[in-house]
Amino acid sequence: MSDSPLPAATPQRRMKLSTLVTLMVCCVMGAVLILAYALWLGQISNVTRNGVKDTALAVARTLADSPEVKRGLSQSPQDNIIAPLANRVAERNHLLFAVVTNMQGIRYSHPDPAIIGQTFIGDDIHPALTGKENVSINHGVLAQALRVFTPVYDDNHRQIGVVAVGISLSKVDEQVRRSHWGVLWSVLFSIIVGSAGIYCLVRVLKRVLLGLEPWEITNLYQQRQAMLQSLKEGVMAVDALGRVTVVNHAARKMLLSGESGHAPLLENLREVLASGQPLQDRALGCNGRLLLSNTVPIRSQGRVTGAISTFRDKTEVSQLMQRLDGMVNYVDALRTTSHEFMNKLHVILGLLSMKSYDKLEEYVLHTAHTYQMDIGAIQHRVKSPVVAGFLLGKINRAKERGFSLTLADESLVPDNPNEKQVTVLVTVLGNLIENALDAMQSQSEGEISLLLHYQSGWLTCEVSDDGAGIPEANLEAIFAKGFSTKGENRGVGLFLASQQLDELGGSITVESEPGVFTQFFVSLPWDSERKSA
Repeated sequence: MSDSPLPAATPQRRMKLSTLVTLMVCCVMGAVLILAYALWLGQISNVTRNGVKDTALAVARTLADSPEVKRGLSQSPQDNIIAPLANRVAERNHLLFAVVTNMQGIRYSHPDPAIIGQTFIGDDIHPALTGKENVSINHGVLAQALRVFTPVYDDNHRQIGVVAVGISLSKVDEQVRRSHWGVLWSVLFSIIVGSAGIYCLVRVLKRVLLGLEPWEITNLYQQRQAMLQSLKEGVMAVDALGRVTVVNHAARKMLLSGESGHAPLLENLREVLASGQPLQDRALGCNGRLLLSNTVPIRSQGRVTGAISTFRDKTEVSQLMQRLDGMVNYVDALRTTSHEFMNKLHVILGLLSMKSYDKLEEYVLHTAHTYQMDIGAIQHRVKSPVVAGFLLGKINRAKERGFSLTLADESLVPDNPNEKQVTVLVTVLGNLIENALDAMQSQSEGEISLLLHYQSGWLTCEVSDDGAGIPEANLEAIFAKGFSTKGENRGVGLFLASQQLDELGGSITVESEPGVFTQFFVSLPWDSERKSA
């Protein structure tokens, strides 16, 4: 086998927009001009022939009504006044001939005097001998001609002869050819005007399309679509009339319930259309979600031609912040434990150096008991490392703020492989414990009690504190989005906790007596790998 590399693919030659438009318009214009030329040529030929025929008929009728012709037909063909008159008329009107015959077809005039008195040649005279005008193309003594026949009547309206007028076909064709030149000049003028129009059209198209070629526009469109659909942020755009023109997959996923779910976003977009000013980091509620939206106007040549909004589910951002907060607390707890452990090692080293073995034994036993009471008890009751680390961090945080967080002895939390359920539990407990710490901040001391109990695939949690409590009027509102007594831009934690529990099929309720206690009850499914004994 040959090891020579495969030849590179030859890029396909693409036709430029100017060339494509020029060819298309030229083909269309050429087809139209050819058709117009053919139709016009046929019409001009017919009009020219009809004009020649009408002229010949007019001359024939004039001769037929001439008193000299009527008087001459009553005489013999020879030495008659008709021949000089007919020849003058033929010469004056550029006719091939002007012949007058009697009812027997005997010629009374002819350009050749030698054949005057002979019978007219051609059957096309017969209709005129019966009183009918006739037009034909025939060949007589002279060249082939367009021949017109009209009857001659005396004063008593009795037919006494026929006037025949002939026009050479070569003269007819010459007049048609002269008419063709007018058509050709018109076609040439149309081509010049059309070429100028094509040039202007190409220039305008290039300016409208920003100088891009068709394949470049196609590539940009495909890249734009791929970029829009790959974004995790939702994107919605409207035109100058407020009609939606762009909605990517992420936006459709966030706004599942139809146009009603779009209403807050559309209001933002219309506001930006009207004002021309961007709206940054605005929180919106759509379909039970909290969205963080940025809306900016689209400008073209100084005018607002539309608006575009990018938004992200603030629920996800808040969840990430809570998970990060939990990890920070966990790291802080580990750091604190590490420091305490180093301090204990220093104490042990000092007692060994002083050979105070009795004190050393007492200190080690006390430390081991404390470990069993604090860390050991939590690890024994809470088998999920994430939840256990989270609780250790919250216990240390409560101590730092001068309060205590205790885990009930009957608590039991089996390990759980379902990361979503673990995340929801940490999110919910984190919000409830932080709210309890905030509720007791005006007190010198306080206690938070926590009970976690697993049974039959469900985990129930009770979080209670002896803080200020919640007024009865606010018990229903504390789970609503944006409700808070702590100031603006708050009121997200309990809303997210309730929403996440609803997604899992869980629940959260609250009981409170102001100034005495507050207790939250949480229930959520728990896919434990180990069942409680």
